[in-house]
Amino acid sequence: MTLEPDITDLLSRARADLRMGVPIVIGADNGLLVLSTETLCADRLRDVMALGDADLVISGRRAETLKARAYDGDVARVVLPSDATVRWVQAVADPADDLVHPMKGPLMTRRDGSAALHRMAVSLAKSARLLPAILAVHLNEASAFAQERNLTCIDPDTAEPQLNASLIFDQVVSARVPLRAAENARLHVFRPEDGSEEHYAIEIGRPDREKPVLARLHSACFTGDLLGSLKCDCGPQLNAALNAMGSEGEGVLLYLNQEGRGIGLANKMRAYALQDQGFDTVEANHRLGFEDDERDFRIGSELLRKLGFNSVRLMTNNPAKIDMMQSCGIDVTERVPLKVGENPHNTGYLTTKARKSGHLL
Repeated sequence: MTLEPDITDLLSRARADLRMGVPIVIGADNGLLVLSTETLCADRLRDVMALGDADLVISGRRAETLKARAYDGDVARVVLPSDATVRWVQAVADPADDLVHPMKGPLMTRRDGSAALHRMAVSLAKSARLLPAILAVHLNEASAFAQERNLTCIDPDTAEPQLNASLIFDQVVSARVPLRAAENARLHVFRPEDGSEEHYAIEIGRPDREKPVLARLHSACFTGDLLGSLKCDCGPQLNAALNAMGSEGEGVLLYLNQEGRGIGLANKMRAYALQDQGFDTVEANHRLGFEDDERDFRIGSELLRKLGFNSVRLMTNNPAKIDMMQSCGIDVTERVPLKVGENPHNTGYLTTKARKSGHLL
């Protein structure tokens, strides 16, 4: 029946469960019971350990920091000690106290069997904007276990393509919003079918859909865009892009809800705390278990197509945005530099973007 949740619905439900500390199940027969380490409580840790040999699954990046062998490449299955506590689990998952208590182990990691379901669970935690670390225990009759306890159960075969697919959007509404930079502006709101964050397009004027439009893909930055943080150049870039479009009389700024290069505001603040300990932006992300940049720039190309654009003059210093636009069928006819916002507080941040992330600064 169409009234039943499909795999998109179940994945959204699974993300919400993980954020609330509720376990989920992945797989039918030989499956996994999965919990987020970030939202773990003592009672559920006890119950998980009673089910069998549990693993603390972390990303390869986090494993590298902890000197743990990631036999599975991009994830490592750390054997959970019999005396493990919530505090120990979360200390392995979260690098907040790494410099104070650097010795977490020795950590034993598994090298037998498949880690495919574990990898999927870590991906789900990432997409839920949680730390990429989960607890997992094997279940012989996973679907029956989930049904008895009313837990969300994910079929990995149908979930895998969905997790890797580009999002599909519906345009919810658009309305005129006069801006300081341009009074002839409209705000378009787009909602993805998986129920995740909405994304926005600010259209200045009435750009010709047959010509390259002046455009910017701007990732949301609560601290920089709203609070005026000096740790980054995001706020000045946002304002400079809108002012340039206002001066030209037309343009499109896509405001994408991918805070902190796609890791979410809470994890971004964790990265900031690590930067205060002396790590640069990329190093902080890696210690948390993330890649340099977790954003999905395919969203930008999809929204541009929804608005009727096939070519852009892209305002960016990031070659990765250009490459992704081109690979997704949006022709980038010109790169328009956007070099603003440098100050004594973000010089190191900008240097890291240029040296490690290839930004043209």
